[in-house]
Amino acid sequence: MPHFFINSNKISNNKIVIDDKENYTHIAKSLRSKIGEKILLIDENQIQYETKIVNIEKNSLEVKIETCYPSKRFLNFNLSLAQSPLNSNSQNTIIEKATELGVNHIYPIFTDNCAVKKAVVQSKHEKWQRIMYEASKQCERAFTPTCHNITTLEKVVQGNFDRILALVERLAKENLKNYLNQNPIKPNENILVIIGPEGGFSQREFELFENNPKIEMLSLGDLILKADTAVITTIGHLVL
Repeated sequence: MPHFFINSNKISNNKIVIDDKENYTHIAKSLRSKIGEKILLIDENQIQYETKIVNIEKNSLEVKIETCYPSKRFLNFNLSLAQSPLNSNSQNTIIEKATELGVNHIYPIFTDNCAVKKAVVQSKHEKWQRIMYEASKQCERAFTPTCHNITTLEKVVQGNFDRILALVERLAKENLKNYLNQNPIKPNENILVIIGPEGGFSQREFELFENNPKIEMLSLGDLILKADTAVITTIGHLVL
């Protein structure tokens, strides 16, 4: 069933008016939805509405609410990803899959071995946020996560996180799977995962991790994974 984000101020007398251009065009023009068809809507309060189309006008349509309930399409902890951007196609995949897997915040970090120029990363911000929005619609997330502006490792680790997990191919104390078995994630924990570029972290960045007692340096085992594979594998361990 198609899923769209709305604002609760469009709800009145058990009906919802959809008159913003993007949603209207998608529903009425792209999907060619008809009166009587059902669509899912969710508002800024994370309330899900199962609705049926009752009227379609030139620039708006109206649906009747059949049932509503709080959405459950989110993790029971707050997961953030700090990641050194890759070239376009791989990075787009990372943004999409991280959204599908429940990440709430993505922080592009400009590392010493980052393969993409800072100006290029800055120019991609709007596109990446759009990918997150579309992925959130497709997988019926309760809200759209946030893609932040490019930052540095030094700044992102100063955030208010309960745990910071840095995935490294060298100097790891233990692997992620064993760590999580011994230290399971608790509800409402605020966790940051850090994953570097294809070239790995620099010696300076390793020292930053080693000198911060809040950071756990972990591996994904003996295999060396590409950065995009590492992102999906790491988040999968955390959420599944």
